[in-house]
Amino acid sequence: MRRIDWSKLDADGRRAALARPQRRTEGFVTGVVRDIFDDVQARGGAAVNDWARKLDGAAPRRIAVTEAAAAQARRDLPPAAARALRVAADNIRVFHEATRPVDSPFVETTPGVKSRLVWRPIGSAGIYVPGGTAPLFSSLLMQAVPAGVAGVARRVAVTPPAKDGSVHPAMIAAAAEAGLEELWLLGGAQAVAALTFGVELDDGVIAPVDKLFGPGNAYVAEAKRYASALPGGPTADMPAGPSELLVIADRDADFEIVAADLLSQAEHDADAQVILVSDSGTALTEILAEVERQVETLPRAEIARASLAEARAVRVRDMAEACEVADLYGPEHLSIQAEDAEALVSRITAAGAVFVGGWAAETLGDYAAGPSHVLPTDGAARTLGGITTASFMTTMSVQTVSEKGAAALAPVAAALARMEGLEAHARAADLRSAG
Repeated sequence: MRRIDWSKLDADGRRAALARPQRRTEGFVTGVVRDIFDDVQARGGAAVNDWARKLDGAAPRRIAVTEAAAAQARRDLPPAAARALRVAADNIRVFHEATRPVDSPFVETTPGVKSRLVWRPIGSAGIYVPGGTAPLFSSLLMQAVPAGVAGVARRVAVTPPAKDGSVHPAMIAAAAEAGLEELWLLGGAQAVAALTFGVELDDGVIAPVDKLFGPGNAYVAEAKRYASALPGGPTADMPAGPSELLVIADRDADFEIVAADLLSQAEHDADAQVILVSDSGTALTEILAEVERQVETLPRAEIARASLAEARAVRVRDMAEACEVADLYGPEHLSIQAEDAEALVSRITAAGAVFVGGWAAETLGDYAAGPSHVLPTDGAARTLGGITTASFMTTMSVQTVSEKGAAALAPVAAALARMEGLEAHARAADLRSAG
């Protein structure tokens, strides 16, 4: 991790200090994604098959999530693991049911003119579940469960197969907990292209979806962005690329815990980024030493070290400046391990999820606390939030007008329409006021 003294940097230096890894935005990623999309649009399922064999190492495969398949998957898991999946699914469901948007009451802005907002589920959702180096079945729960709570009629989940073409039983068990009927073993930009255009494959049909969801590597993140820019293409939830964690720690933080939290994100992949911010030079030194001690024993030490090469340890004047650094970075995950951590939350305006105090491990949020762990990355937290039930819904305004209301409001609307030179608008209003 590179140490930085914030007070010695100018504005450009500060932006550079908090820059994301360059690999995330390298031009060849866009080129590869465009090639895959062009091919899938032209050749359909045949192209998806070819790219899947080349990049996933196996042809796409549909897993039917039947009661029998779910029961077998649970038997293949240690009993404690199967119970943990159920607890996580239940907690996620409880949280999203409690926070599901409800229709607003009518608001009468003019006597006889009433309006309200109503919520409706989207028709279909494409759910991308990262895999590859590790099967992230938790991401399936964090998306498919709130989509189900929202009432989405068609949920299509895709995930890369294991290197041998198989699927981890936990993925099938998680799909069953979420109420899915099928799971496609298909990853990368080719999976996003299949969800975008719709394709016919040997195992069945993937119909195009209305909206794309899920985290992924640089190729998946670019594929979602590219798909949403196509004419008539699906929308996308947010930039949700490689993982990020910023930890604010003071001299009273538990240095062992802080180091463990940093490494918990660094081990995701080489493009993950972790940043440590502290007003104590001693804390920085001790935490960095602890990181070195712990990384030695990690099974994914090589990946973690590659991530740490892009990590930063930032010295600030005080906790107020630490919060300013956090907002400038806009992290996916923010952990505050400092005295009066709860008070510092009021200073934060840009973070996907905030974990308050030493007991609030980001890992708990990753798996089982309840809120979805699919969160904005690359600074998008400055304008976007993470996945909620509302992410799978749309709003419509509903307006009802009585004769009395029309008579009162139509002259106002007609006058404004004529000011804009829209005579037909004005006449449509006039007809209501004349009645």
